[in-house]
Amino acid sequence: MGNTRILIADDHQAVRQGLRWVLEKHAGWEVCGEAVDGWEAIQKARSLKPDVILLDIRMPNLNGLEAAPVIRKELPESEILIMSQQETAESLPLALRAGAAGFVSKYAVDTDLVPTIENLIAGQDWF
Repeated sequence: MGNTRILIADDHQAVRQGLRWVLEKHAGWEVCGEAVDGWEAIQKARSLKPDVILLDIRMPNLNGLEAAPVIRKELPESEILIMSQQETAESLPLALRAGAAGFVSKYAVDTDLVPTIENLIAGQDWF
């Protein structure tokens, strides 16, 4: 199996840079692209066909919850993770209804993001 390709969609450059730093420390993972809103995430997902797509729940123009169903329909083999500063209990049901495979709180990225992606890649539950 080759590298796991990850697309990051978040409207804050500092968040994208931090996520890239965390993800690219993992052997076999590469960030194949970045997007600043849901529209760009859809376009880049179409062209890059990443294995994992991280979508911020709140982005301008088209948010992660609106982009996820479009991406899910067009790229059913890609795993989608929704990220948010909102509480998991509030955001998780919304993320799952939108077609995401899981949810990661931005407050727990340092501890939860890597194991969540590892579980998704392995075909296990994200939690």
